[in-house]
Amino acid sequence: MLQPLRDLFRTEEFPDLLVGLDRADDAAVYRLNDKQAIVSTTDFFPPVVDDPYDFGAIAAANAMSDVYAMGGEVLFAINLVAFPSSLDREILREILRGGAEKIAEAGAVVVGGHSVEDKEPKYGLAVTGIVDPQHIKRKGAAKPGDILLLTKPLGTGVVTTAIKQGTAQADDVAAAIQSMKQLNREAARAALAAGATGMTDVTGFGLLGHAQEMAMQAGVNLHLFHSHLLWLPGADKYGREGAFPGGMGRNLDYFAPDVFFDAEIDQLNQDLLWTPETSGGLLVALPPPAVPAFLEQVPQAVVVGDVRPGGGKIYVHA
Repeated sequence: MLQPLRDLFRTEEFPDLLVGLDRADDAAVYRLNDKQAIVSTTDFFPPVVDDPYDFGAIAAANAMSDVYAMGGEVLFAINLVAFPSSLDREILREILRGGAEKIAEAGAVVVGGHSVEDKEPKYGLAVTGIVDPQHIKRKGAAKPGDILLLTKPLGTGVVTTAIKQGTAQADDVAAAIQSMKQLNREAARAALAAGATGMTDVTGFGLLGHAQEMAMQAGVNLHLFHSHLLWLPGADKYGREGAFPGGMGRNLDYFAPDVFFDAEIDQLNQDLLWTPETSGGLLVALPPPAVPAFLEQVPQAVVVGDVRPGGGKIYVHA
């Protein structure tokens, strides 16, 4: 689908475009000078929770996450809104307030926006950040011997689907909302300070899809340990009840040829790993000596695997 764009905008003709269409990554990066580069990204989606304020905050945290995954800081954001004329405008005000307060928490500012009328509410941001060109964190920079760490628990996809199905319990919803609203800013800063080689955030492609992109871009294999992963409360329960979003199947179809599971990992747990995440954590590759310092700064992070020589494969061990 992107090939016509790649043919028109050839990377070699834009030497200051440091990250563009040539290889998949979390955001575009354009160099301004030797010390500064602009990071640009966008993301928006329909409500994943019932509370408008929480939805706005989650969507904003999710959109800004791509800047953090590149090693940058957010400067400003522009609101992207689709909203039905039939709904109370107070709902929209709460969505925008949730997003604005999350952007303010990031030390950034909302500078404008664009809205259209639509049958279903949607909200997100176009985000602009800044990064040192020497410290961009690409997906494809992990090296054999690196340790893989994940900074948030998994399971937002099945919890939010259970919300839509009316089966989610209040305590499980609250835990998922808290996780999705948490900015990846401090974890990204800690990764930079610890000398991370590569980094990405875990969102729509699920853990396995984003891991496979890291592996393919770096020309390595990633080995993940299922027993090390942390899950949000209720994730296993809602998975057993079949609360999987449609994106799970699409991720499975696309990435499955490069992913291999130990026989002990049953179908349920495989499906959970294919499931899209919303505003998930960072998957960080670190040299082994840097891991203790990172965990001291990000105590909620867990070691989930390691990087070995290979060619873009993922191996999930029990």
